[in-house]
Amino acid sequence: MAEPLQATLTEGRVSEQLKSLALPLVWGLMATMSLNAIETFFIAQLGREPLAALSFTFPVIMVLTSLGIGLGAGTSSAVARAIGEGDSNKARRLATDAMSLTFIISASVCLLGWLTLEPLFLALGATPELIPLIRSYMAIWYFSAPCLMVPMVCLSALRAMGMSQVQGYLMGGAALLNVLLDPLLIFGLLGFPAMGLQGAAVATLITRVLMLVVAIYILHARVHMLVNPFLPWARLQQSWMAIIEVGVPAMVANVIIPFASAIVVAMVAAYGTDAVAALGIAMRIEPLALIVFYALSGVIGPFFGQNSGAGRLERLHEALRVLTLFCLLFGLLLAVILGLLGAEIASLFGGHQEVVNITAAYFMIVPISYGAYGLVMAVNAAFNGLGRPWPAMIISSGRVFYIYLPLAWVGQHWFGITGIFVATATANVMLGLWAWYWLNAHIKQQSSAAQP
Repeated sequence: MAEPLQATLTEGRVSEQLKSLALPLVWGLMATMSLNAIETFFIAQLGREPLAALSFTFPVIMVLTSLGIGLGAGTSSAVARAIGEGDSNKARRLATDAMSLTFIISASVCLLGWLTLEPLFLALGATPELIPLIRSYMAIWYFSAPCLMVPMVCLSALRAMGMSQVQGYLMGGAALLNVLLDPLLIFGLLGFPAMGLQGAAVATLITRVLMLVVAIYILHARVHMLVNPFLPWARLQQSWMAIIEVGVPAMVANVIIPFASAIVVAMVAAYGTDAVAALGIAMRIEPLALIVFYALSGVIGPFFGQNSGAGRLERLHEALRVLTLFCLLFGLLLAVILGLLGAEIASLFGGHQEVVNITAAYFMIVPISYGAYGLVMAVNAAFNGLGRPWPAMIISSGRVFYIYLPLAWVGQHWFGITGIFVATATANVMLGLWAWYWLNAHIKQQSSAAQP
């Protein structure tokens, strides 16, 4: 019989636990982001057409990845709360059923994408000449997508147990393997066939299949988290609903982010090619600057879930205090670094002075709000971990629809492109305050309700 699962996140110093959980994810995310940049560089060597074809796949890949992130958030929240409650059987049941649900959803969506590949990408603006290149890549990518999403859910279950270091190692190892396979299969080195853009997809498929095997092995053989996936429909439906309850709003919140980026690009496009190029540089640097916040948001959910399930509400107060202090101080550090070095960073991507000036202006204004934006990400993850996904979705949608768009319209009208940047920073700060007060009030309410 499997041993009871331990709620490892309900004891010990809060700040040290959050640091030890987040650091492995920082390295894993950095490896993944580096892989994306290196793979794009390889594809660029093939010419403009393959690079353009790859660019058209990004929106579709981002939406499907958001689906995996949402299901992972739902899994992490449900499993962490079950572990905190001391119900190991429920936690194992949820982890197992999350994997079957993810496989069914991802396989169905990818089959639909494969069948509608040509009309979908024509609707996205691809020319008929690019469709064969897009098909050569996406036909394989769709096949590999379930092998990405199921491990994402596996790793979310491990995070719920407080084992984020496993995810960091797997992400780093997968990125390294993918980087090694890419040039072999894209350019045909060391006797491998030169497959061009299709080779990148094959490298991704091989990496994901191996990652799936390793993730399932760890979850089943090492931590004994998986049980018999076959059970009566009523129980299976109950388990799936516990995951979807958090997963669907989390997925929608993630999809809003690229939607907001598209709006920003469309508004900046009115100021010419240089402005779009400058924004492109900023949007490539920004995720690297925010990588610590991304990692932190990945472990906040399990922490809040376990402690909420265990009734350790005083640790939620302490966690919010630690998060607030860290986000504001680290955000201030980022603002100083990018404000001072923005022009030098932009010049690394080309010497066009107007592009450098606009990029520098972006980094003088927007990073002031990075601390608040990091707090927004942390609060959203905390609400998901508590099993209350709707505040997170309202906050994410509010950033775009209720606050940012009106501010950007007014800012653009009065101050041009600088007004757009100021609107971005202002929206982040306002959302940071709103998110903090909402979570703080919720924790106080829960604490009051828990009093005898």
